Amino acid sequence: MTRPGPLDVVDVFVYTVVLGLFVQFFPQVISESFAMTLLTAVLLKLVLELVTWAKKSLIARLRARRGVRRGLNGVVLVLVLPGSKFVVLELTALIFRGEVQLGGFFLVTALIIVLMLARGGTRRLFHPRPASVSPD
Repeated sequence: MTRPGPLDVVDVFVYTVVLGLFVQFFPQVISESFAMTLLTAVLLKLVLELVTWAKKSLIARLRARRGVRRGLNGVVLVLVLPGSKFVVLELTALIFRGEVQLGGFFLVTALIIVLMLARGGTRRLFHPRPASVSPD
């Protein structure tokens, strides 16, 4: 695992903003304070990095394997994707003990989708494509 860098800090800030918006617009999402929102954003960053790593690892295994093992890895991948939402819900409940509630499965799924889209947008913002040189 690599050492956290500036983009990881930006991710946490983006996650904090998105989580704050979810708290404001969805009554099922509750955070008792800004500090809890920030800590939840850090937790989400850690869990989503772990899930992204697991997903990439499983996809690499799927491409490298054939036969029964490939099928088993595909089944595990299908279980990891929705399972990660339950992990987020349970870890939040366990760590924050009611001070943070992320709603149910579908709301957490929407939250994670928006978090990943926001992360992708900020990454594109900070890593623009090199300008193409037009032939003269």
